[in-house]
Amino acid sequence: MSGAVHLELDGHVAVITNDNPDKHNAFDDAMDVQLFEAFAEIARRPEVRAVIWRGEGRSFSSGRDVAAIGTNRTELTHHQLMQRGHRGIQTVLALDVPVIVACKGWTMGGSFQRALLCDIRIAAEGARFRLPEVTHGVIPDTGGVARLYQMAGHGLVSDLVLTGRVLEAGEALAHGIVSRVVPPDELDAVAREMAEGIAAAPPLTVKLARRVIANLANPEVLAAMEQELLAQTVLTTSRDYAEFRAAAREGREPDYVRG
Repeated sequence: MSGAVHLELDGHVAVITNDNPDKHNAFDDAMDVQLFEAFAEIARRPEVRAVIWRGEGRSFSSGRDVAAIGTNRTELTHHQLMQRGHRGIQTVLALDVPVIVACKGWTMGGSFQRALLCDIRIAAEGARFRLPEVTHGVIPDTGGVARLYQMAGHGLVSDLVLTGRVLEAGEALAHGIVSRVVPPDELDAVAREMAEGIAAAPPLTVKLARRVIANLANPEVLAAMEQELLAQTVLTTSRDYAEFRAAAREGREPDYVRG
């Protein structure tokens, strides 16, 4: 297997590790399933009080494996794949324990969106964030754009989504997308310290505090996911998307029809 997602249970702290370092922890369908199974296992473990989500190697995750974009090696339709992905990441929203994401190197695409749906993000110095979907002819469809909108507003979301530009760690901190920026060699230790601090608090207190925060934010996220599901399904069957892929394959300028 070229890549995998590992779950380690250590007392009251669970650690999820993206382990596809040769591809900057890019995700394929198999890794998606492993990630969702890891979160489901955590939900079944009452002893877990905090979760760390990290990446092996240089990056947290460069998002979707480019070789898998626009392809489907499963028996599911594209629409069904998106539904599976939404159900999987909604497991995070339904957890009773917080998830801390340790971002380093690249945090891109669907992995960036998934990180946005977690509770806390911290970043190593030099970390970079990006939503490149439009440059691949599709749109972000994992629910994270709604959370990003809540954090940073219309202007930054439009900039990142429509241009696909890179967001540096310092700017992410200024917009509240990450709450701390730390030296790279301290990232895992800081995440662990945070998780253990949360795990030491009364579990019901943490659960209810998280629920209050979630009730403020999650209704908009879930509504956005429904819109993304419909929009992406229409988009991937459109003439424009077919022309985008054909032009890229043939090395020519695309001839788009508006709408």
